[in-house]
Amino acid sequence: MTRRPTLITLIAMFLASFVFAAPAHAERIKDMGQFQGLRANQLTGYGIVVGLAGTGDDSLDYSTLGMKGAVSRFGLTLPPGVNPALKNAAAVMVTAELPPFAKPGQRLDVTVSAIGKAKSLRGGTLVLAPLYGADGQIYAMVQGNLVIGGLGVDAADGSKLTVNVPSSGRIAGGATVERAVDTGFATSDQLTFNLHQFDATNAQRVTDAINKSLPGSAVMIDGASIAIRAAGGGDERMRLMSRIENLDVIRAEPPAKVIVNARTGTVVINGAVRVGTAAVSQGKLTVSIKESPTVVQPAPFSRGETAVEQSSDIAVDQEYRPMLMIKPTASLSQLVDAINRMGVPPGDLVAILEALSQAGALTAELVII
Repeated sequence: MTRRPTLITLIAMFLASFVFAAPAHAERIKDMGQFQGLRANQLTGYGIVVGLAGTGDDSLDYSTLGMKGAVSRFGLTLPPGVNPALKNAAAVMVTAELPPFAKPGQRLDVTVSAIGKAKSLRGGTLVLAPLYGADGQIYAMVQGNLVIGGLGVDAADGSKLTVNVPSSGRIAGGATVERAVDTGFATSDQLTFNLHQFDATNAQRVTDAINKSLPGSAVMIDGASIAIRAAGGGDERMRLMSRIENLDVIRAEPPAKVIVNARTGTVVINGAVRVGTAAVSQGKLTVSIKESPTVVQPAPFSRGETAVEQSSDIAVDQEYRPMLMIKPTASLSQLVDAINRMGVPPGDLVAILEALSQAGALTAELVII
């Protein structure tokens, strides 16, 4: 009888193929972090989508006020107290990302999402709306026809059919950049490179690699940032960044971690995990209750009533499993072999790993998410 590989075995085989089968290889600096200031900025705005086929916000006050504000820009003023039933319009929030070095006139993709009772934005058009940055300044203007990936249908009897999310859509290239963000890239006397993860060893190796290519130009600020002396204009700085990004560095071995998803029972173990000597015993207790009700009939002509007599059978089954000795492991494959010998499901494995960590036999950080 063959056994199917467990989830732990598959994960370990995948990780081991990278950690143990292949020698340490160099990575580009650009894959380990990014230069400070060269990041995207989030933009948000409020707008009105029109042209809907009766799937709008109906009579919500904020969509009515938004429509009144939109039409007032064209000289049309609605009388006070008039509430147009805007079934063909919807109030929406518009979001976009402004990439670094974006210049006025460039186009951005935007996401449009209903904030009211609109059932669907399919077939709608977003009226011209501004997009604001965190500083309250307008950085882009957006307008265009929505592309909706969802579908919603209502029937007369109340039944509904919804595919994906029809109340949210995209406008490809719908926003036009109106203002550039000053990053200070061309005026600062140094560049700062930030690692994706704090690691003093990697920071030192990146600094040494930069100084080997550009002697005396890099200084390690801390375990996540490296300061690089820079001079000249934008062209010279971009060439310097390109040269630094393509330098090769051998990444340090990551810290030992065991990641446990308590909701799904998924366990991921990286190649740096080690286990000391420990004895593990894992039992299985099963309690079964069987109900066998019996119908009791009264004697003839006794004027009695039919009754149900309860009968319960409780059984307890405790499976005996001998204590397993785990020897000190020096590799991920040995650890996986020890786990598979225990033959425990993922839920019990989580409890065993927690106990090993508390006993000091697990040389790793146990992270439960």
